[in-house]
Amino acid sequence: MRGYTYRDEPGVNVARARGIEVPMSPKKTYEILNAIRGLPVDRARAILEDAIALRRAIPFRRYNQETAHHRGTGPGRFAIKVAKNVLQVLENAEENAEYEGLDADRLFVKVAASARGRIRPASMPRAHGRATEWNEQTTNVEIVLAERAEAA
Repeated sequence: MRGYTYRDEPGVNVARARGIEVPMSPKKTYEILNAIRGLPVDRARAILEDAIALRRAIPFRRYNQETAHHRGTGPGRFAIKVAKNVLQVLENAEENAEYEGLDADRLFVKVAASARGRIRPASMPRAHGRATEWNEQTTNVEIVLAERAEAA
């Protein structure tokens, strides 16, 4: 993922932020970004904070095999690690919007995209001085915020 996937439209002022090769699951990231895409920034932040505090599960639409159902969401999970990292990227985008002079009350999540990052080799210590090798997945996250047009 080189650069942003979103191309600027003429006349639209946006704020963006990226998380590069964050050590988290790409599948869970996909589901969390689907849950916040298109929402106002304050609602998106509330959803992520509720998932971190184990109050509301993130609905899993695609990667939900053998996933427990939760009241009000259906199959879903509390992806705490991913929600914390996505919340950090969202806050960075908000700070960038403030720097760009955008109205914070009218911001919404225009683009929420993720892609698999590099796979890093890692090892897990085991008994008797041995180690098991495994691959650590990373994810690239991109969030673009824009102002909603005023109602006429």
